[in-house]
Amino acid sequence: MRAEKEVPQRYTVEEYLRTERASEVRHEYLDGAVFEMAGESLAHGDICTNLVVELGTKLRGSRCRVLSKDTKVRSGALPSPRRVMRGLFSYPDLLIVCGTPQFHDEYTDILLNPQVIIEVLSEATEAFDRGEKFQRYREHLPSLTDYILVAQVRAYVEHFTRMSAGRWELVSCEGTDSALDISSLDCRLQLAEVYDRVEFPPPTDDTGEELPSDGVAS
Repeated sequence: MRAEKEVPQRYTVEEYLRTERASEVRHEYLDGAVFEMAGESLAHGDICTNLVVELGTKLRGSRCRVLSKDTKVRSGALPSPRRVMRGLFSYPDLLIVCGTPQFHDEYTDILLNPQVIIEVLSEATEAFDRGEKFQRYREHLPSLTDYILVAQVRAYVEHFTRMSAGRWELVSCEGTDSALDISSLDCRLQLAEVYDRVEFPPPTDDTGEELPSDGVAS
């Protein structure tokens, strides 16, 4: 007798929001599926804190503000009819909104018009951040001008900028002596400040063996 394949439970948008707002643990929502968010590493936390401090300071007095990683973003059309299972509700590591924030509903906890989204990559989430999540952001967030991916295992940042006709341009910078220019915010981020106090894991070769400090296998 063939075993029945277990079908994961699926939720409507309204069911997800109702339970998520009562939960002490954060979950992301993708087309009916709900995913619990794991805790962060020390490096991840340090990088997020550094970004909040640096960007918050640089944007003080401007029309733009930094929002924490507890703010959800909706990437999809307004659910209609109400009981639907389509869309992405995510918790980016960092959000920047310029002008008047627009929200999903009266709870003002789901942002609709972020201008800049920053994700600090981890092994568990990198593929999703680069793939499906970025695709939803591109398709459903017309306000988004910048998508920034920050590595936590080395000083490396990838900056995607929306150009004309829906085209996105990638500029990357590497090393703590380099800097990231975000022209839409008229500010520059020094990678030395982004990675302040972050200790990187030692480099390894293709077999996983640790390399000497000069980065050359013996």
